[in-house]
Amino acid sequence: MEIKDMQAEVDNWISQFEEGYWSPLSMMACLTEEVGELAREINHQYGEKPKKQDEPIGDLALEIADILFILLCYANSLNINLEDAFKRVMAKYRYRDSDRYTRKENP
Repeated sequence: MEIKDMQAEVDNWISQFEEGYWSPLSMMACLTEEVGELAREINHQYGEKPKKQDEPIGDLALEIADILFILLCYANSLNINLEDAFKRVMAKYRYRDSDRYTRKENP
């Protein structure tokens, strides 16, 4: 699925509700909450804080997808084309960081 298709699917889902998109500040709070949930799960699975024995292991993919959903909502609400933005950010990284790291001999 291309990013534009993701944005369209999220927009179709959101547009069925009277409330529509949340305000940018509310979405930032939601994004922060979702990133915190991902951080908590990563800390449990890879960090120094194991889960309690009765706590099930969380799904990292779903936690990341929750963040992606909120980012898609954010972009839609602000009329941002994420495919274009992604192309621009990759150009920035290619220019800025092209000699920053050691390249693999045979990628």
